[in-house]
Amino acid sequence: MASETSREIRSKVTREGHIEISIVEIPKPEPSDDEVLIKVEAAPINPSDLGLLLSFAADLSTIKVEGSGDSTLVTMKIHPALMKAMKPRLEQSMPVGNEGGGIIEDAGANAKNLIGKTVGLAGGAMYSQYRCVPAKSCLVMNEGTSPREAASSFVNPLTALAFLETMRMENHTAIVHTAAASNLGQMLVKICKDDNVPLVNIVRKPEQEKILMDIGAEHICNTGDANFMENLVSALVTTDATLGFDATGGGNGGELPSQILSAMEIAANKKAKEYSRYGSDTYKQVYIYGGLDPSPTILKRSYGMCWGLGGWLLTPMIGKIGMERFQQMRARVASEIKTTFASNYVAEISLEEMLQPEIIKSYAQQATGKKYLVTPNK
Repeated sequence: MASETSREIRSKVTREGHIEISIVEIPKPEPSDDEVLIKVEAAPINPSDLGLLLSFAADLSTIKVEGSGDSTLVTMKIHPALMKAMKPRLEQSMPVGNEGGGIIEDAGANAKNLIGKTVGLAGGAMYSQYRCVPAKSCLVMNEGTSPREAASSFVNPLTALAFLETMRMENHTAIVHTAAASNLGQMLVKICKDDNVPLVNIVRKPEQEKILMDIGAEHICNTGDANFMENLVSALVTTDATLGFDATGGGNGGELPSQILSAMEIAANKKAKEYSRYGSDTYKQVYIYGGLDPSPTILKRSYGMCWGLGGWLLTPMIGKIGMERFQQMRARVASEIKTTFASNYVAEISLEEMLQPEIIKSYAQQATGKKYLVTPNK
């Protein structure tokens, strides 16, 4: 007999200053005329998921576990200084998981043709056994694509592609990217090679350099090198990159975004024909799109007056790109999901395993090569 319920991960911030993570059983959703019911087979834990799951404010040294199986309850204290930021979500039991892949098990009257199809989607609440979403929200994958392969078909692939769209819309010709050995970073290397876009990759460890060299990255700068800035300037002179995307929010003692702008200014001045007290007239832009480093962003303004530092988010960028181009991007992801946009995972875990303290501590590190894949129906 088919199950009439669905289990899902929930996260709640309590008034007492704790994060509670649990498994909740809800009625299995039923699709309306334009919806589909998806049996979720795989959903990655991305850094963006941790903002809701753990809030980035949880003290992992205080993890406590009560119960077992579906009755497991994990609690962690929230750093007191960060509780004010949690006020909008107090006492709300919130489902978690930005994206995933699965098979359409049922559909409403207007979407029956999709039953049995493998799809990827960014539907929210994806750490669930079943999700009911509008059919138009799904990316129908090509024949032979597994739900595991489809699981990471939105957040990283579309972000990487949207970086290039941003570059073109803002009249830049090359890109600088930090945390470049990540899954997203490796996708960006492949995209830029295919599209002939110069790319400067910034990493912080020798093993990350090797990861990128093995997939053909040309310009790699390691923040751990004594001559990091010299190497970065050289790469910028070669590529003429004036647009950066920073996943750290700080990095290198909080100075990485500022160092990128400074290096861009030095590179621009190497080609300047005359001196200006206001710095070069080459516009330099760095966007912070992640917060891998929670330290403050420190700006040491040694880059003239033609520069910008701002935040970047995929969803509003899609609105600027427009639906026609966005659909072309989605089609490219579906056709290259086994190559350019393939993702690697350190382990596949069930909903129950997701609540084990050592696994929580591991995925909370957001370390390169340590991405977990949740399998809700395991």
